[in-house]
Amino acid sequence: EAQFVESGGGLVQPGGSLRLSCVVSPSHFYNVGWFRQAPGQERKGLSCINSADGSPYYADFVKGRFTISRDNVNNTVYLEMKNLKPEDTAVYYCAADPKSRRCLPHQILYPYWGQGTQVTVSS
Repeated sequence: EAQFVESGGGLVQPGGSLRLSCVVSPSHFYNVGWFRQAPGQERKGLSCINSADGSPYYADFVKGRFTISRDNVNNTVYLEMKNLKPEDTAVYYCAADPKSRRCLPHQILYPYWGQGTQVTVSS
């Protein structure tokens, strides 16, 4: 079973940037995804990264603004977010998928979840 430590959330002004970190142990066994849930909304998949080759997948609505990466030495997956907007305000979660050959940010594929970190975009 995966263990998680998420960090990096906080308050940022519109147009700003944040980098979220997710320490996943043992990360090399899992595809890792990032999701978010805004108040009153369903949780959405944002991006994921494959364990086999580190290739990423992005949902269309974050392409060009969010970048996922992984550091296998430190068991860490990052989500760098730029040009943040108020509508990006949400609790952000990382999650681990132990089975899929290729990752997709679909919640049903992820049995293991981090505790979440709050991101608030506001002036």
